[in-house]
Order: sequence, then C-alpha cells, then structure tokens
Amino acid sequence: MGSLVPPMVSPVPHGGSGGFWDVSGAVSAPGTMVRMNPEALSELISRIAHELVVAGKAGQLTEDLIPPVAKFAVMRPKDRAHGDWASNAAMQLAKKAGMKPRDFAELFAAELTAADGISKVEVAGPGFINITLDSASAAAVVDQILEAPKVDSTVGEAVSSFGRNTHLGGETLNLEFVSANPTGPIHIGGTRWAATGDAMARVLEANGAKVVREYYFNDHGEQINRFAKSLVAAWAHDNDLGDKGYQTETPFDGYKGAYIDEIARRVEAEAKADGVDLTALDHEDQGLNADGEPIGESDSALREEFRKRAVPMMFDEIRKSMKDFRVHFDVWFHENSLYQDGEVDKAIAVLRDRGDIYEKDGATWFASTNHGDDKDRVIIKSNGEFAYFAADIAYYWNKRHRPENPADVAIYMLGADHHGYIGRMMAMCEAFGDKPGENMQILIGQLVNVMKDGKAVRMSKRAGNVVTIDDLVEAIGVDASRYSLARTDYNSPVDIDLNLLASHSNDNPVYYVQYAHARSCNVDRNAEAAGVTFEGSDL
Repeated sequence: MGSLVPPMVSPVPHGGSGGFWDVSGAVSAPGTMVRMNPEALSELISRIAHELVVAGKAGQLTEDLIPPVAKFAVMRPKDRAHGDWASNAAMQLAKKAGMKPRDFAELFAAELTAADGISKVEVAGPGFINITLDSASAAAVVDQILEAPKVDSTVGEAVSSFGRNTHLGGETLNLEFVSANPTGPIHIGGTRWAATGDAMARVLEANGAKVVREYYFNDHGEQINRFAKSLVAAWAHDNDLGDKGYQTETPFDGYKGAYIDEIARRVEAEAKADGVDLTALDHEDQGLNADGEPIGESDSALREEFRKRAVPMMFDEIRKSMKDFRVHFDVWFHENSLYQDGEVDKAIAVLRDRGDIYEKDGATWFASTNHGDDKDRVIIKSNGEFAYFAADIAYYWNKRHRPENPADVAIYMLGADHHGYIGRMMAMCEAFGDKPGENMQILIGQLVNVMKDGKAVRMSKRAGNVVTIDDLVEAIGVDASRYSLARTDYNSPVDIDLNLLASHSNDNPVYYVQYAHARSCNVDRNAEAAGVTFEGSDL
C-alpha cells in the first residue's frame, strides 16, 4: 500500500467495488449525460480518448496505451473563474500520440462540449482542459446525495453513503493525533490536530478503512516530574511554607499559569478529604542550580503524592476538552503502561534478535544507521534509565501487534518541532521488517498563530504564555474553531484572526457558511407559511 495521506482520497474507477459514485448509464455517449460529477467526467474523458483513437484522430496513440479511468482524475481549478473542473488528460497522452498537447486538448474540448450538462469547455496554457457545467448539471448532485441510503459510521452516527467507497476496505489504520502531554491544557497546535485528525479519520473511514483513533498520554518521564515539582511549589507558595524548607518559586524547568495553582489546590483538597496531611509527608528541596534558579522538589513522598493525584486530573480535563470539541477517541493509551507491562523490554528484545541492538560505553544502542538514520540512538542510558526513544519503539511494536485491532498502517500526526524525529522513526519501522512510508506514515503539522487587532495573541487566562483549546472555543465557538483549523493545509502555517472569525461579514468563511444555512432555513419557513410542501416534489 502506498501513502494514504496526503491525498486522503483516491478516485474510484467506474464500476469499482463498493463505489457509491454510480456512473453506469450516466456516460453512454456525448449528449446523454444527465448527472455530472468527477467520476462521470473521468469516464467521459476516457471514452473520448478511445473514440479519438478509433476515429484515427489521435495520432500514434493506440487503445492499449490509454491508462485506466482512474488516471483521468479531474480537479478543481485554482481559480474557479476558469471553470468547475479541469483535466490534464491531453497532456498525459500527447507524447504517446506524437501530438502537441494543446492541439490534442482541442479535440477533447470539441467532444466534451457536445455532452449534456456541460455549458463551456476551454483549452488553457499548454493543454489544460477547463470544464464549466451548466447550472442544472451542477445542482443534480443534490439528487444523488438525497437518494443515497444512510449507513452507520464507526462513531454511531447515521451518515449518508454518498461519496463512500471501499478503496481502503480491509485495512486497519491507527491514527494517533493530539497526544498532548498531561501537564497542562491542550494548546492551539494540539487543537489544530484535533480538528484535522478528526476530519481525516472520517475521510479515511469513508474510503472503507477501519480507523482506530488514538490518543497517547506521555505520562512517563521527566516532564511529569517537572509538572509535579511545579505543583508542589505552587502549593507551598499558596500556604506560605517558604520559611519551613519548601521551595515556593516555580522551578526553572517547571510549568507556569493559573491552571497550576488550580490543580495544586484541588490536590490539596482531595488529599485533605482522604485524610492525608501533605505537610506530614517527607520532602526535600533541591535548592538552586548553578545559575541561581530553583530546581524544585526532589523525588520525595510529597512530589509523588502530587503526581499520582494531579496527573489523573489532567487526563480528565483533556478528555473533557476533546469531548466538548466533539472529537472521539477509540483508545486512550498510556505511555507508562509500556513500562509496567514489559512492552519496552519485549520490543528491544525483538530488535536485538534482528541484530540491531548493541552495547557501547555502558549504554544500549539502536543501530538506526543500518536503516537510513543519520546516527545511532541510545535507548538505555549508562545509568540504567530508558531513553525517551525506547517508549517510541515499544509503542510502534504494540500498535502493529496488539491483540485487538492491530494496525496495518500507523499514522502519526506530530507537531512542527518533530521534523528531526522522522529519520529515527522510519529507521525503527524498517528494523522491525516493515515498510517506511507504508506501514508507518508521519504527518508534521505547522504552527498556528492566533491574531487579534492585528497582533499575535500569546497570553491565556489559565496557561500564561500559550493559547489553549478552551481559549479558542470561548472566543469563537466549536464550529468556527474546527472549520477554521481544518480548512487549511496542515503542512502550512495558519493565522487565526479572532476578530475576523467573530465578525458578521462575508470575509469570515465561517459566517459565510452559517449565513447560507440560515438563508436556506428561511426559505423553508417561508415555503411552509405559503403552504408549499415537499410532498410529491422532485428534489
């Protein structure tokens, strides 16, 4: 299997298995097309190519050199003033025909113009064929949508079968997205992945795949320790414990924001309700580093108490944020379980058996350069601690070999700061005997800039120096947030203008959609008031 993303949808050949684009009878000959859609146009263009060969008008082209219908995919022009659809079929075939692409395109244009449902065909540039549909044909797709039967989606929704196919039937795709650390609210970058990932999952399902939506909680390692240290400091500051040996300043590598104070108070209240006196627990402040900055609480009973109570609180908050954002996950996977269940050791043992693990300088290394990486990677440090990459190795192995819904393809949606991670991930994929770019696919999302009054918004009421999912939703709502983040290419930076998205003008793409819906509803109300009903009508 080749790359699934991007593109996320491949054209379905006429008569392909399970396709709901029924073009049988829609393309019989020029002059008989009633309903026009991309697949019907591809079928027509293919038919014209064959007819030009039979008529001796296609130069040196022979029928066996004409590719399948799927290769004649039509696309939207960048500028809709150039037409509804565009085709490069003449450019594809011109070399085989021994003809100039533009001359060949003129032959296609002449035949396409004769088809019902097409109002205009123009040849542009080196040989592009721009097609404009007539209004009746463009609107005919509404009939197809309304007539298509309903099917159940994997998230329990009754959805139209229109546009669905079995292109990816039989494939299980593990789509991991958002996966923010449970050390704070989901920031704007994770929010973009929530909107894009959920949309992508729906498109892949519409192509027949079984999609497992997965959220990976990074609940093991140093970031959790920094989170717990920050909470201890916030609690100590709130209770004026500085003169009793507690550090009351945020550690130099800690987390700041009102949410830290909130969670520290919740931990204190929960511990008190359980009869636990936090001040009675062993604690040890680590003092200052070489730069005079506070290091924070050591690995003490106090820090562990905050960790074990606060991390589940953040889990609950993240789950709620995702639910409120209308994003469903099938699996909430905890990194810590990879260590508790021995999955890390098992995965490393597999790579060792395959000859890709060696010992050097007291550490254990993954020979990733054997598989295209720029350098080998430490997976167990000389002090016996696992490096972060060890969990990544185990997690991929788990995805591919878990007893329930093992992944044929593992798709990772990562943040803009993960470019340097791709090489080692693909090397690990190959080391397990899989195909990089097929069994493992990695998408890197770009940054989101939130703007207001022409200036970047960088302050959150809770998180301090970042904009969170809740900040965005509070400002413009769920629908506007999802649409504004999912409508742009994930591989390009995007500016979210809060003023624009809250405005009631046609410059606001969200308002434009909402306005169209409101006008449609108003037409229904006026029709009902006038006694006009849908009964017996052909929609």
